[in-house]
Amino acid sequence: MIRVVVVDDDALVRGGIRMILESTDDVVVVGEAADGRAGVALIRAERPDVALLDVRMPVLDGIEATAQVTAEVPQTRVVIVTTFEHDEYVFDALRAGAAGFLLKRTTPEDLIAAVRVVAAGDALLSPSVTRRLIAEFARPAPAARPAAEVAAVGALTEREREVLVALAAGWSNAELASRLFISEETVRTHVKRVLHKLDLRDRAQVVVFAYETGLVVPGGATPDGPGRTPRSVRD
Repeated sequence: MIRVVVVDDDALVRGGIRMILESTDDVVVVGEAADGRAGVALIRAERPDVALLDVRMPVLDGIEATAQVTAEVPQTRVVIVTTFEHDEYVFDALRAGAAGFLLKRTTPEDLIAAVRVVAAGDALLSPSVTRRLIAEFARPAPAARPAAEVAAVGALTEREREVLVALAAGWSNAELASRLFISEETVRTHVKRVLHKLDLRDRAQVVVFAYETGLVVPGGATPDGPGRTPRSVRD
């Protein structure tokens, strides 16, 4: 069973999410909280597989709650749930360690699928907002990363670097395999090596890393040429 905690100050939203998730045979909601501080305490106690956090909450917002959870309960994967596609807090949440985000208007089917994807260890960003989010809020920040982390890029092979840039652009494993003429299993191996060498947790952190280090710039070129619109940061 995939164990989930839901943290949102709107009781109707919490109830709706619980009803949707518990309509499946493989997901159970083990607790709810109405603010970030209570949510963090609940997650510490329950140690769920996935935590769904509203980004704007009283007492402690979703960003700080995410930072605390990823630092203290790293096995719990945090997904930020937000109302607005252009929510400026979303990218900050990714920096804080969130595995991705979903819009509150996400369909029940997509919500269930998202929980399963994140529980399996992948990251997820809603396809409709991935490129828009990156273009608007990801700005190269040379001082944001320690020199050692930036230097770690030099340890990547040429193919691994190509995979890194493609991941930041939102390519799926299937797309990478097709365009690089390799198997999806080989793609997964490259992805694991990139994450290990750069000490990154998942694909969401790859996006943050690539933009903060200047490897990729908003509206810039990807391995497929300039201006390609990616789908999502997920398999």
